[in-house]
Amino acid sequence: MPYYVYKYENTELARLKALNLLDQFDAFKDASKFAKEKRAEQSDDDADIIKVIFANNQLESEELLREKREPQLKTGED
Repeated sequence: MPYYVYKYENTELARLKALNLLDQFDAFKDASKFAKEKRAEQSDDDADIIKVIFANNQLESEELLREKREPQLKTGED
């Protein structure tokens, strides 16, 4: 399964409207490196999110990014 790198605005409404696919990779290492480079290029006032997601295809990756997820509570036990 491929890794997809997306950029989207840091708001709930914007994420529902526009997910911008930046690139697709076969290996996590390459996707992670690309995402870190893109984050480093962002200006200080750019609040957009750059995210790597693992999915079967592009449609599934966008569905996963749009899912409403409950925050995980940290218990201190790992």
